[in-house]
Formats: sequence, C-alpha cells, structure tokens
Amino acid sequence: MGRCRICGDQSPLISSQLGVCLQCIRDKSEEALKITDKVHAESRGVFGLPPKPPRDPDGISCGVCSNDCKIGEGEKGFCGLVFNRGGRLVRMGGTTEKGILQWYYDPLPTNCVAWWFCPGCTGAGYPKYAYKRGAETGYANLAIFYGACSLDCLYCQNWHYRNLAAKLGPVMSAESLAAKADSHVSCICYFGGDPSVQMPHALKTSRMALERAGDEGRILRICWETNGYWKKESALKAADLSYISGGNIKFDLKTWNENLNTALCGVSNVPTLERFKMIGEKYFKKRSDLPILTASTLLVQGYVDVEEVEGLARFIAEIDSEIPYTLLAFYPQYVITDLPTTSRDLAYQCRDVAEKYLENVRIGNIHLLS
Repeated sequence: MGRCRICGDQSPLISSQLGVCLQCIRDKSEEALKITDKVHAESRGVFGLPPKPPRDPDGISCGVCSNDCKIGEGEKGFCGLVFNRGGRLVRMGGTTEKGILQWYYDPLPTNCVAWWFCPGCTGAGYPKYAYKRGAETGYANLAIFYGACSLDCLYCQNWHYRNLAAKLGPVMSAESLAAKADSHVSCICYFGGDPSVQMPHALKTSRMALERAGDEGRILRICWETNGYWKKESALKAADLSYISGGNIKFDLKTWNENLNTALCGVSNVPTLERFKMIGEKYFKKRSDLPILTASTLLVQGYVDVEEVEGLARFIAEIDSEIPYTLLAFYPQYVITDLPTTSRDLAYQCRDVAEKYLENVRIGNIHLLS
C-alpha cells in the first residue's frame, strides 16, 4: 500500500518508491516532479550517472541524442559515455570504433514486439524481404543490446544496461559487430538501453552489414527498438536503412502526458513524439503493406492508464490509423517494484479505447496479466 507524499492518498496503485500518485503528477506537476527528480538522482547515483542531462552554459554540446547535453569541464553526459576533459569531448562509446554493448543470436521466430506482422516471424514481404512464406525458422536475429540510454525509466525492464555504462564495457567496433551478421542472420535489431546515444556506431554497423549481405545476395533487415530520442538526422538515416531493407522501427511510447513522462522516465516525451510523427508521415504510406513503423506502450498499473493510451492512440491515428500499436503488460522492475502487474481489465480497457482510433491493436505478453 503506497502513499502519495502530496495529497496523502493511499492505494496499492501508488508506488512508495516514486512517492506521488498519478493525479498529483498531472495536477500538481511542479511539486510532484521535485519529489520524482530526487528518486531519479538517487537511483542514477548508484551507477555514477548524472541526475539530469547537464546544462552547463559554458559546457560543450554533445549533439548525439535529443538530450543535447551541455557538458561542463570534468562532467559527463546523461548517458555516461561522453566526458568533457580539458575542454574537449571524449567519447568512450558510441563511435564507429567503440560501441558499449552486448550481442547475441536470437533464433527466429522471436518475441519481438512486432512479431505479429514482421517478416522474420510471419513471412510478410516474401520473397523480397523474407526467406520463407511463414516464420523464418533456421535463421536468427542479431540482437544488439546497447549499454547506455537517453531516458531513465524507473520501471526499466532492461535496467542492467546501466552496469555496462558504469563499466564502459564490453567494447566492440562497428566492423567486428557487422561481421556477426553472417549467413544465418536475416535481421538486426538494436535495443538496450537505447541506440539513440550510440547512433554513429549503429549506423556504421548497419551499412557494413548491408553491404556484405548485398554482395552475397542475402536478405538482411535493419530494425530498431527505441525510445525515439534520436536527433532528426539520425532518425532519418535509421528510417532509410529500415525502409530499404524491409525492417521496422519500434517506438516505445511511454506516456502521453509530458509531466508523467518526466516523472517516470526523467525527461520530456516531446522529442519522441516529434520523431515518431516525422518518420510516420515520411515513410509509412510508402510501405504500409509491410509496416516500417510501429508503437508500443507498457501499461504501468496505476500510472499509464486509459487516458494515456487514448491520447497516444489519437496521436498515432492522426499520422495513420493503420500503424500497428501493441499494449504490453508491466512487470515490477528496477526502482518501481511495489506495483502489481498489469490487470486484465486495464489491458482490455486500453485496447478498447485504442481501437476507437486505430485499426491494428494487439495486447502483448498476455501471460503477465493479473
């Protein structure tokens, strides 16, 4: 049973670790965000990460992701990979020579959020983008788990990426990573953490792997699972790679309310929504039969509710009502461990409201619903 430190309400759907309820985040945002900012600072401090994206007026602009950190002398960027040493930026990861990451082969079909329409799991796009009419059994996805992020989600399902950022390793060059996309790999998916803070590495890896696959007459799709905190130029380059290869971009749309996004994830959701809209308007109609863009939202019980999903669904529909949308069940992780898993009632209510606006809505990981 959690208690809100502002209004005093008690409920099993209020996280004691977060310290504030959903209504106070929406209605009393300034007071609420002071509380949640402290939670972010404490949790990030354990890994030696800055509490917020640095904004030193005399600092150097990093420019890789949408946080656009202004890093002062002796400081590091929000992601933990970029340092200001002696008045110059030193990048310990995210360059073409140094990616902070782990990788593995994930046999197809996999549990990708786009499983219900992607070529690797369904054969969509055969024969141009898929080897088989159905699931590509016998092939694998090269899963690339980047060890840094541009957000700080207190319910992060992959929170252990912070260990990689803190240790600045393992390190792998783009060339070495691209070589892992051998003949049994039919797709590459970048996730983490998030690829947004290591885009020079990811883009170089993709181009090298695609060039080799093209020379050998192989199919190789480039996919992204991202919070969308890309800079505009990187977002367009990523989308181009997915478009030409038959891949897709999976945006994790956390919330609709900006204050809620800041409370749960440490930063605004505005850049995410802007990049999603840009890619949707530029690319979706070009290949709507094999969706290049999809969205998902984790239904954090007590916080990401029907109102949030309705706002997001309406936003997606204004771009294109055929964009696939997946609702995912929450499981307590990282800092927010005192909330229940997503209820079946909430998932169905969110699905029903999303379907008022969108034509392709699914509930994922149903086995977690309570």
